[in-house]
Parts: sequence; C-alpha cells; structure tokens
Amino acid sequence: MPEQQQTLPDVRKSVTVAATPEECFAVFTERPKDWWPPTHILVKKERVGLAFEPGVGGRYYEWDVDGTEIAWGRVLEWEPGRRLAMTWRIDPNWQSITDDERASEIEVDFEAVDEGHTRVTLAHVKLDKHGEGAERIFRALDGPSPGETLELFAKAVANGPRS
Repeated sequence: MPEQQQTLPDVRKSVTVAATPEECFAVFTERPKDWWPPTHILVKKERVGLAFEPGVGGRYYEWDVDGTEIAWGRVLEWEPGRRLAMTWRIDPNWQSITDDERASEIEVDFEAVDEGHTRVTLAHVKLDKHGEGAERIFRALDGPSPGETLELFAKAVANGPRS
C-alpha cells in the first residue's frame, strides 16, 4: 500500500527574540505555563500545570486541580538549544486523542541570528493525519506570523526567568 501523499501544506510561524538558542529552548520546555495560550486546554477542570518530560519519548502534558493529566503528545526530537519535535494529539474538534497514529506533529527550531538573538520557528506538519477535519485545523492555524503561541513565548522570554 503506497504511503498517503500530504495534501495540506505545513503551517510555519516564527519570531525573533533577544536570547540565545539555549535560553529559548529552556523557556519553551521548562516554562510552558509562562507562554502556553490559556485557551489551549484539554483538561475539563481548572488547569494548574503544564510540563515537558525531557528527552525523546517524554510527554508534554497538562493537569487539573484534581490531578487528572492529559498528554498533548510525545517528544520525537529533543536537541537542547537547537530543535524540539513532538506529536500533537488533537482531533478536528480540538479534543484530545490518546495515540499518535492520528496525531500531526509540531517542530520547533531555535536558530541563532546573532550573538544575542534567536529566531524561533514553530511548524505544524503532517496535518493530513487529522483525517476528515484536517482542512479545518489548517485554516485555524494558518494566520499571520508569529501567531498567539509565539507572541506569548516572546513575552515570556522578554520577561526573563520566573520563580
């Protein structure tokens, strides 16, 4: 059986921030609560935390006030200061799915522009894996750059370390 051809293009957005690639990677993976859009939530009750488990195979997930956890996906690539890739376990109705078979992927690249600035590019790829509603997901993501997520990320970087 031939591999399914991708019909939807990737959605790529980027932002340049005043920080090193290593600092950007740390903000992205160690402080997701500082930049994660508040409307991007899968738990049913009040969300109290977000985290990345470091390394390939780790989860990125959220939990609510009752301790219920929902994984947004699994880490596929973990290269501190350079690249992060993970599955995105969302269905076309913006609900959680429990496996990676129907999950698209997110790629985040951290590229030094000069000594004190980094270009962070976030791409939603393999959107066709969402099936029937993939076009709806594409349309929702395909807006002007940098988009809400990277806009909030840039603010988190600019605000410096949090306690």
